[in-house]
Amino acid sequence: MPTTDLLQGTLDLLILRTLALESMHGWGIAQRIQQVSKDALQIGQGSLYPALHRLEYKGWIHAEWGASENNRKAKYYSLTKTGQKQLQAELEDWGRISTAIALVLK
Repeated sequence: MPTTDLLQGTLDLLILRTLALESMHGWGIAQRIQQVSKDALQIGQGSLYPALHRLEYKGWIHAEWGASENNRKAKYYSLTKTGQKQLQAELEDWGRISTAIALVLK
């Protein structure tokens, strides 16, 4: 399968959108993105966890420890109110950018 390079900031948008649905641990976030994209997007740990730490530092997500489905200790991430506002702003930006790119590609 060919690789898909994401535009800068796109991973943040994908994570925020995924967490808008429910709190999840890191592996679950990566799996959800892969599943919803029909395997087109596969997020590696080397990209995912630095992004999660960056989003947590910015106050857009909150993390707390809990038990995973297989009863292992896992860090669960959830969207904060600031993160919800940021998600809306990112979605609006994405809409403008994708429309502009579509115009150029016509």
